[in-house]
Amino acid sequence: MFQIGGLIVFCGLLAQTTTLLEALSLPLEHTLFLEATPGQDPSPTDLAGDLTNGLSSGLLSGGLLDILENLPLLNILKTGGGTSGGLLGGLLGKVTSVVPLLDSIIELKITNPQLLELGLVQSPDGHRLYVTIPLGIVLNVNTPLTSSLAKLAVKLNITAEILAVKNDQGKIHLILGDCTHSPGSLQISLLNGFAPLPVQSLVDSLSSFLNKVLPELVQGEVCPLVNEVLSELDVTLVHSIAELLIHGLEFVIKV
Repeated sequence: MFQIGGLIVFCGLLAQTTTLLEALSLPLEHTLFLEATPGQDPSPTDLAGDLTNGLSSGLLSGGLLDILENLPLLNILKTGGGTSGGLLGGLLGKVTSVVPLLDSIIELKITNPQLLELGLVQSPDGHRLYVTIPLGIVLNVNTPLTSSLAKLAVKLNITAEILAVKNDQGKIHLILGDCTHSPGSLQISLLNGFAPLPVQSLVDSLSSFLNKVLPELVQGEVCPLVNEVLSELDVTLVHSIAELLIHGLEFVIKV
């Protein structure tokens, strides 16, 4: 009786153990999937998003907004960008007979500098990236004796080309190619509504001058910062993107 009873108990324990092991065990392919998950390559969306986030953060921490806020527009206006007599004097001469307060020097103050959401596209051959950097400022046109004469909202896009290159040691990295203002992207609009004719004439002349001067001015200030930020991006991110660009593999999702 003891031997039979012991055998029954033993068989019961064995059955319970087997059931427990079966419940805890996973199929082989599921086990491999779990082990491989931490090392999986980022998805295309992750890479593209990480790149634009890294560039945005780098531009902001690198002082982009201060650069925009301190553009020397007033100095350029005083010298007329190299033209005889200067644009400012020419503008004042046109309107001071109607608006006596404008016989004083106009103050140009930049406020509310902004970096808007970056755009990212990949070239058809897959070897290049084009980053659109949308910028915005508010230009306050003032005289010492009056409140704000006019407020202009100004927006401009800078487009930066990113390439992957391989050095003599066989290591690949990202470099900045062409970096320029996007043609036709400059937008200037009056923020404080309707302006009297003399003021509107001033605004129109000022807008015409900004169209000629501002894009290259911003480009010259911002592009070196883009190059600096690109060189300081996370090494793993740079390597992952560079590998895809070298082989012309698409990873930027078209929208």
